Amino acid sequence: MIREQVKSAQIESMKAGDKERLAAVRLILAKLKDRDIELRTATTVPDDDAVVVEVLQKMVKQRRESIDMFKTGGRDELAAKEQTELDVIESFLPAQLTEEETKAAIDGIKAEVGAESVKDMGKVMAVLKERHGSVIDMSKASGLVKAALV
Repeated sequence: MIREQVKSAQIESMKAGDKERLAAVRLILAKLKDRDIELRTATTVPDDDAVVVEVLQKMVKQRRESIDMFKTGGRDELAAKEQTELDVIESFLPAQLTEEETKAAIDGIKAEVGAESVKDMGKVMAVLKERHGSVIDMSKASGLVKAALV
């Protein structure tokens, strides 16, 4: 389980004295705790690894956006800090599909649902997220789907 890996990484970081990694791991654990609290009132609770992957992907997206903004604003030291956090967060995510693998999955789904134009993008994205949501960056996949449907 990914959650257990994060918890053990916290202990390892404490023992090693790696303050930057420890801070990033604690951020992950805090976000997971927030998500757990949100799910207390949910009628159906998804698989724990699915919840963890969802939280981690959201954190990765936020870090990437922050890095872009900091670099645009000339704040390279803050961008470097965000990059360190991003590296730690990504280390817990399952291996992501390559661009070629993603394109192959999109082509297969496109043929399966009979998508022919950009109007069918929602259908393709829904199936793609359902089947490969944990191993594909959906923001990048969106551009690939759009290109495949033009």
